[in-house]
Amino acid sequence: MLQFSRSVAIAAPIETVWAFHARPDILQIVTPPWQPVEIVRREGGLAIGAESEFRIWLGPLPVTWLARHQACEPLRWFVDEQVVGPMAAWEHRHGFEQIGPGTMRLTDAIAYALPAGQATEPLLAQWVEQRLADMFAYRHRVTRLACERLG
Repeated sequence: MLQFSRSVAIAAPIETVWAFHARPDILQIVTPPWQPVEIVRREGGLAIGAESEFRIWLGPLPVTWLARHQACEPLRWFVDEQVVGPMAAWEHRHGFEQIGPGTMRLTDAIAYALPAGQATEPLLAQWVEQRLADMFAYRHRVTRLACERLG
């Protein structure tokens, strides 16, 4: 499994950042404008069993991605896993940690496997890592600005 992790400090209470993630329109808010993603549905908030379905484009081909929340400890973390999608495996842990008075740390940690396993890693791993880095830089910036305004 490949690993990716990024964190951001946010000057807002954990409750504010958790509530931001629970918004029904969160995927529309945190999806970078350069990513061709269509949100199909989002149901269940952050609870276990919640689902998010979206369509991404790999070149001209639309690909369905369905993620289901597998675990949740409110105000601490939640985990979603790819049920259907382009990766061989994908688990995304969203962590929420108080790091000081009025400041928390949001950490996104992803364990994933590329399609066709180790055969594709030399070709795709660096490309996927850069796409994830770009996406989470955008997501964390949007989340920090929105939550610091609210908090």
